[in-house]
Amino acid sequence: MMALMETITNTLLSMGNVQGLPQLSGWSILAIVAIVIWTFAWKGLALWKAARLSHRNWFIALLILNTFGIVEIIYIYFVAKKFTVETVEK
Repeated sequence: MMALMETITNTLLSMGNVQGLPQLSGWSILAIVAIVIWTFAWKGLALWKAARLSHRNWFIALLILNTFGIVEIIYIYFVAKKFTVETVEK
């Protein structure tokens, strides 16, 4: 895991050498990685719930919109809570 983080850090730091891009500090990189992990976690959970509840329109909206987890959290705690999945055993 540390090797992966080091590779990502080195890659992002070297991006600052490209003309027109600012040099990124260690804290900037950490913030970017934290935001990406936060967003992916909420988006994954919200998409899973929308698919399981057959909420096609919500699934499409959640897939397209990138709101750093805000819409996903609203969906999970306010919309999806009102619905349940019924399973039929054969």
